[in-house]
Amino acid sequence: MEGLWITTLPWLLGSLGVVLALALLRRPLSSLLRLAGRTGLGLCFLTLFAPIGQLLGAGLGINLFNALILGLLGAPGFGLLLMLNWALH
Repeated sequence: MEGLWITTLPWLLGSLGVVLALALLRRPLSSLLRLAGRTGLGLCFLTLFAPIGQLLGAGLGINLFNALILGLLGAPGFGLLLMLNWALH
């Protein structure tokens, strides 16, 4: 019986620690997951916009930085990226 507690107690304490950490970090983790989803959508939008943008002369690079700007700022971020592209060319 004593050997059972020696092998089970660390697992119980570790599981309790993981549950406690997840409970404390629930809001920051949900915000990060939402940002990751919006960044993924921004990356999809950049991929769809790339051929049209090349025809219009406003090609944006398909990279994680541009997708993160779109994920954080949305449509105003897209305008910001277009203005930045225009100003640097």
